[in-house]
Amino acid sequence: LVELAGRRGLIIDLRRNPGDFLDESLMLADLFLKPGSTLASTVQRVAGGDAAQPETDSYGDRWPQLVPELPIIILVDEFTASGAEILAGALQDYDRAVVLGQRTFGKGVVQTVMNLPHGRRLRFTTGSWLTPLGRSLQRDRDSQGAPVAEDVDTFPRVTTASGRALISGGGIFPDLVIQDDTLSTREQEFLRAAAAEQFPLGLRIAEFGLAVAAERDPAAGWVGGVSDAQFEGFVAQLRAQGLETDLLDDEEILAYLRWRSDISVAQRMADVSAEVRVRTQRDPVLAEAIRLLRTTSSQGELFRTVDSMPGAPQAPTHD
Repeated sequence: LVELAGRRGLIIDLRRNPGDFLDESLMLADLFLKPGSTLASTVQRVAGGDAAQPETDSYGDRWPQLVPELPIIILVDEFTASGAEILAGALQDYDRAVVLGQRTFGKGVVQTVMNLPHGRRLRFTTGSWLTPLGRSLQRDRDSQGAPVAEDVDTFPRVTTASGRALISGGGIFPDLVIQDDTLSTREQEFLRAAAAEQFPLGLRIAEFGLAVAAERDPAAGWVGGVSDAQFEGFVAQLRAQGLETDLLDDEEILAYLRWRSDISVAQRMADVSAEVRVRTQRDPVLAEAIRLLRTTSSQGELFRTVDSMPGAPQAPTHD
């Protein structure tokens, strides 16, 4: 982070991040906020306590703040959950980061384990996690785990120190909604066919990327993706190993495979910049984050730009 202090900005990609260890998300938030700030809190029932008066516990910032002037963008999607939501919510509440993407999963329950006879245990929900401004991370779901029907316009708002209004209704709502790119119908058919044949497509792409990267001089850096000859040889190899031939005659599928192959080469060469450039070809969320950082010079300007764009949450209107 110290090395990044002079850069145009930092992008933290939390898409498809299920959260994992709570302590890690709190420590990450601690790096970006001022000492004494509340990182997150819980409200829960405790054994022997009054059900009508749940207890609240908070987690505070203890470490010095790093890169206070570095603009930050956080990327989230519908699979961002738990600890990842704690990190995104803390930085959003303190006006420390712009959040782009889709509303997060909404997993913010506190669970308690009760010991039972014969070495058994019962785990049950006793509370929920809140962001520093008191927004609950838990999203209401039915007995099958599907989100219940909602009217977002009726959700309450909380106000940040800079006057920004944030939606409070379970999960983290992005400051700018951007839909992730999805696979085309043909691409989905291709991946399903490979899976049905139990063909290890991901492994073959990784092996191909490693082979191409091994032929290059690491000191020369990224010199472009796979060549036409290399890619044609790869496709021929896939055919010889039994992957469905009809699908490999489709130009759309070939373009998709080449895109994934270019990413694999960049990864094997440990060239993060090249990997990002390739990914942005089909990643509108990442591409927009990079564009915003290139066209703004501060966190405040970043917020003002995002707030003026279509897709930014608007205050609800009521008759």
